[in-house]
Amino acid sequence: MNGKLRKLVQTNMVLYILLLLVFAGLTARLSPLLAAGEVAAALLVWYVSRRRNKVMQQQLHQYVERISGGADTAKTSNMLFAPMPMMVFNPDSEDVLWANDLFAELPGVGENIYESRVRDVVKGFETHWLMEGKPEYPGIFTWNDRRYRVFGCLSQPEEKGRFGVLATTYWMDVTDLEHMRSTLEETKPVAAIVMIDNYEDLMGACPEGKRSAIRAAIEEKMDQWRGTSGALLMKYDRDRYLMVFTEKQYEAFAQGRFAILDEVRTVQAAEGVYATMSIGVGREAGSYDALFKNAGLALEMALSRGGDQAVVKDRMNFEFYGGRAKTTEKRTKVKSRVMANALGDLMDETEHVYVMGHQYADMDTLGAAAGVCAIARKRGKVARIVMDTENNSVGPMLRKLKALPEYKDVFIGGGDAFLRVQPDTLLVVVDTNRPASVESEPLLEACNRVAVIDHHRRGSSYIEKMALNFHEPYASSASELVTELLGYLLEPGDLLKTEAEALLAGIVLDTKNFTNRTGGRTFEAAAYLRRAGADTQDVQRMFQSDLESMIDRYAIIRQAVLYREDLAIAAIDEECERVTAAKAADELLTLSGVQASFVFYPKDGGVYISARSLGEVNVQVIVEALGGGGNSTSAGGQLPGVTVEQVRQMLQEAIDKYYEKSNQGGTAK
Repeated sequence: MNGKLRKLVQTNMVLYILLLLVFAGLTARLSPLLAAGEVAAALLVWYVSRRRNKVMQQQLHQYVERISGGADTAKTSNMLFAPMPMMVFNPDSEDVLWANDLFAELPGVGENIYESRVRDVVKGFETHWLMEGKPEYPGIFTWNDRRYRVFGCLSQPEEKGRFGVLATTYWMDVTDLEHMRSTLEETKPVAAIVMIDNYEDLMGACPEGKRSAIRAAIEEKMDQWRGTSGALLMKYDRDRYLMVFTEKQYEAFAQGRFAILDEVRTVQAAEGVYATMSIGVGREAGSYDALFKNAGLALEMALSRGGDQAVVKDRMNFEFYGGRAKTTEKRTKVKSRVMANALGDLMDETEHVYVMGHQYADMDTLGAAAGVCAIARKRGKVARIVMDTENNSVGPMLRKLKALPEYKDVFIGGGDAFLRVQPDTLLVVVDTNRPASVESEPLLEACNRVAVIDHHRRGSSYIEKMALNFHEPYASSASELVTELLGYLLEPGDLLKTEAEALLAGIVLDTKNFTNRTGGRTFEAAAYLRRAGADTQDVQRMFQSDLESMIDRYAIIRQAVLYREDLAIAAIDEECERVTAAKAADELLTLSGVQASFVFYPKDGGVYISARSLGEVNVQVIVEALGGGGNSTSAGGQLPGVTVEQVRQMLQEAIDKYYEKSNQGGTAK
């Protein structure tokens, strides 16, 4: 045992014994008997202290041997000659009992280590993790500009004595290793594809001589945004650029919330025609090829959500920045014709067609499903609609369809459809692209061939295995998209009057009677349905409500309060019908000065929320922060396991962040 260890456990009784002997000498003249007693006491104290020191040395030696593997001498002890700093202390009192030379040589360790506590020797060091049975200090411990990984254990000598439970810690200096790790993380490559969304519109809105100036202005904005970061920027197509930079540079771009999205909007080609940009970023991939693939997936996601935003794709998730601007129609009839032919070919290759929408079907879901049934009937197939016929908001139209001979036994539950799935079954999903939102997720997973027809902006979770993907976030409704397909696959006379009215009702619902999210294609679809026999008055009757639901609706409106002066929030403490809440949110938009409305109410052990907007506020970005989805003017969601008051606070925080990000550059993650 080394000198420090012996010095630690030995009790210095020499001074006390000398004092006793001096007193014995002084009293010998007065009382020899008393002096003899004092000498005997001194000898007894010497014997007891020597015996106690031997016991303490034996106990600590046993402890050292247990850790060092039973070494017989200090020269062979793995503990005493360990290659890393070690410190032993009492976990109860935190008194330092022993430390090897390597620990004593660490920067900042004082000389009087054996007379101190752990917290005095190592500032800020916590020891509770040892008592919790953990073998390692949580995280990296920083001490005197050095970084350590600290391991430890508790041990007790075989013979219980003064020491009791002892804690041994091992200090591994990982400063250089952590520096190398952080440097490696900061220099990992990141790839981004930057695309000018409306390149064709920009070039078509200005004379030939000014087109090069527009392109130069956009590239100048990109160079200014890139700044002195050292990122590589290269144009590889007329409207696309490739950027390669490091993870550290990415953090700077993300912290600035991709300010180029706002800066590029200052480039104007003509009155009302401004440049917009989408960015797809790929991270955390093992090769440059995989990085570029992730960037391509992120760009596809950005475009499917309406463009004018940045989407980041890492190994597992998507992150969204921007998406606040109004989307403009960028669809072509060429794509609709290609999708129509592809859907027809898929139906020709199977005998089993199922159509499924989202849970709690609305008029747009039913209308789109009826349109797909019409296409299947034209191809000689019988399509079945997977729908909960009890829990939905399409009662009147559902009854009209069920009364038709063509729709006998067409409606089927999700469980029955799952049991009837065949290997060649074609499942057409309408009015949603999220797996968690479909009527029957097991049915979706069981089908190998899936076609998606949807107009909602894509979220981070979406249906991946698709044989056909007709996804247009610029369309007003899924019924509008299906109507476009009908124009290439059916004659107006092939469509039943009730089917045409169902499709028109879906368009009317999502456009708020053609006042919201309407474009030229929307009216073309409505004209086609009118020629197919749709009666606008019958469609309007589908949206009539009774007196009781109207009273309930206005009771919700009475509870609405304004937030940030132009946002109406109605928090309902009692359950209500989903349709009633949605209609109340629509009517709140008719109030002067209200730009967006939010209605939420308790149901099924959670809270349901309906959000509507006139277009200036992107309610999808706000509701996405709460776990919902939708599009820029109509969104909703279900929040399990929360209260109405909690949702109110969460919603207000999401709104504040939305406007905060707007002030920081107009982006919303």
